[in-house]
Amino acid sequence: MIETFFSAGTIGTVSALLASFVIGALFGVVLENAGFGSSKRLAGVFYFRDMAVIKVMFTALLVCLIGMTYATRLGLVGAGDIYLLPTLYGAQIVGGILFGVAFVMSGWCPGTAAVGFASGRIDAIVFLVGGLIGSIVYNETYPLVSGLDAIGKVGVSFFYDVLKLPQSVFILGFTAVAVVLFMLCELIERRRGSQTATPASFGFVFFFAVVLLGAAAGLEFVPEGLLNQTALATIGSQQEQAALSSTNEQIPAGGVAVSPQQLLVDIEAARDHIAPEDLAQRLMTGQAGLVVVDVRPASEYQRFHIRGALNIQLADLPAKLALYKGKAFIVLYSNGVVHPAQARDALIQLGFSHVYVLTGGLHAFVEDLLKPVSLREESVSSERAGQIRLYQSYFGSPVDVGNAGSLHPALGLAPSDLPGLVDADWLKQHLDEVRVIDVRGQPAYNRGHIPGALMLDPEQVRGVVGDMSSMLLPAYVLADNFGRMGITPNDVVVLVTTDRYRDATLVGLALSRIGHTRYALLSGGIDAWTRAGGAMTTLLPPVSATVYALQHGADDFTVNAEYVKKAMEKKSAVILDVRPHDYYIGEKSDEARAGHIPGAVNRPFSEDLMKTPEGLMFKPTDELAKAYAALIPNKQTEVIIHCRTGHQASQTVFVLKYLLGYENVKWYDGSWSEWASRPELPVEIGEGSN
Repeated sequence: MIETFFSAGTIGTVSALLASFVIGALFGVVLENAGFGSSKRLAGVFYFRDMAVIKVMFTALLVCLIGMTYATRLGLVGAGDIYLLPTLYGAQIVGGILFGVAFVMSGWCPGTAAVGFASGRIDAIVFLVGGLIGSIVYNETYPLVSGLDAIGKVGVSFFYDVLKLPQSVFILGFTAVAVVLFMLCELIERRRGSQTATPASFGFVFFFAVVLLGAAAGLEFVPEGLLNQTALATIGSQQEQAALSSTNEQIPAGGVAVSPQQLLVDIEAARDHIAPEDLAQRLMTGQAGLVVVDVRPASEYQRFHIRGALNIQLADLPAKLALYKGKAFIVLYSNGVVHPAQARDALIQLGFSHVYVLTGGLHAFVEDLLKPVSLREESVSSERAGQIRLYQSYFGSPVDVGNAGSLHPALGLAPSDLPGLVDADWLKQHLDEVRVIDVRGQPAYNRGHIPGALMLDPEQVRGVVGDMSSMLLPAYVLADNFGRMGITPNDVVVLVTTDRYRDATLVGLALSRIGHTRYALLSGGIDAWTRAGGAMTTLLPPVSATVYALQHGADDFTVNAEYVKKAMEKKSAVILDVRPHDYYIGEKSDEARAGHIPGAVNRPFSEDLMKTPEGLMFKPTDELAKAYAALIPNKQTEVIIHCRTGHQASQTVFVLKYLLGYENVKWYDGSWSEWASRPELPVEIGEGSN
């Protein structure tokens, strides 16, 4: 099976960018050869002189539609490996109208304008400049139109579902409509005396139309997994065939309803269910004709599902699985087994054959195959640990699947408790169920650390990004680094420091950037641990690297200088400078300029901490809440936090967002180091807003 950039989580990498560039360049060559480098020819469709636009666009649609359908049914690409654009009727209808008006007025669309630009067309350049200006205007006026994305928001929706048609029937009908349009376009061009409309061109269009219709009709006879069946039949080694046959049993051509008595016989003979590990092996080896169906609500499916599974609601199963009736090995699953078992019995009575239920449901699949070794109560052999890592690498690691009430039954934590604080007694009780990361630095770690703890210097999550140093590393780099440490998305991570909580919160922001919010800080740090009688060791723990399943788009909290400047000018946010006061007023400076961002208020990060007999601790939450209520109007107000390099500010982000529950907290990573180095950005000296 081909792994896509989307399914592999590498859509933001250089390889994906290079592939996009190559595909885009080739697409541009095709458009240029089709005459799309001329706005006159593009506009010819509105005057019925040149119908190339309709013919090329329908050709692209059909090739993509038919080609991708064959690819998924043949097992070349998994259905879950393709990004499906959600349907937003309000935004998409308005956007389509604006796009159409712009096309009529200019004769260009963004893609063809790029081709025209490459060909040196002046009007294409004008269009692209206008499009750039329009994008800027849209960005600035977005709050006025943002409500459109809530109108007609139905998630991923297929038109053939709306029409209640089988997929293959819809594709054949759509192709037939396109073929008729092809012929009409040729006839129109011939009547208008177009030089491109010749007997030869008409013959080619006719031949091409027949090929398309044949390809569309052929989908009716191609069940998913046919390619794997063909490949299996051509394997020369009988030994290999025997090995594969253990996980690729023959699927009968059945389709005859069975009696209730036969249902009971099948259940007694265990012909109604499949174990999680058996299903995983079949998926990973590409079993012929295997169809896995997730019958949970779409919201749960989108949160996490077994790789390659289709999402079909119970009432839609007979219609949407009709294509596979008697041809496929169908596995149904939900969080549990009640609904899938009922659905399985109903399908069998409707004439489906080889329909199974996933034993224990998705919860069992996660517990048996994807649950981190560190959270398992039973001991795990090194061989089994390697198998678990392999499963995690292929299927990813879900968070809270089927267990929304707590992170793990033994931890006694609700999802809302993390990120947060835990004490030493809690950590002693749950040490074997969590992953500990020591952020004190290498010398302190080497002298003694909590058993099982890994060492991570906070500076290892930062580096040069763009033209700035000490910036939090990109998400894909962080995900790779945490994966090398053996961290998975399902792990609860406890960060341990001395009294430099900002070191732990900086690493916490790195975890948040990749979508990992299951972490806590050890209150009181390593000193609290030793005072509580916690063990210390100098032994290095074994590390089994994993592939961390990166959650894209998780970082909605990091902002840049331009964002801060706009907020400053519009006074739309509270800009909170958490540096020491003498740096804020400009008496001291370690950067290019002294002072602070105009309008920023100052509350040093150190004021959130207090000295106690047990060491440095966060102040009580009611005291912190009172202090910040005097600076921030309410918990919905946008707050932008910065310091010198973002390090100290990470602690204040933790306090506001996770200890006090502020809902709109942003973190200016570049902070004063970047702001002071850019002479075009304004600076204020003195007390300012304080």
